[in-house]
Amino acid sequence: MSHVGLVIYELLPPGSGLENVDPEQIKTFRDFLISYNKLSELCFIDCATDFTTRSVKPAEDKCALNCMEKFLKVNQRISQRFQEFQILANENALAAMQKAGQMPS
Repeated sequence: MSHVGLVIYELLPPGSGLENVDPEQIKTFRDFLISYNKLSELCFIDCATDFTTRSVKPAEDKCALNCMEKFLKVNQRISQRFQEFQILANENALAAMQKAGQMPS
């Protein structure tokens, strides 16, 4: 388990029922939070421009929606490409092992 996972387990109150949470679920949730925080920060920096009023201007709102949509689409596209690369790499490794006679056909 990672250092972060250990820290999370140490902070859990006794009897919280979360002691049995799968470490992989914690890692997935941690990765989600990192991505969400990155998205929030990038879009806030790009889109929040007027701090003289409490209301969000229509242009800022539209900018934030476009920013979020673009971030999610890019993230999805990168994930797809990574999966395609992994499948190709696995196929190549399998073919190399079969060619070397290490695996039956």
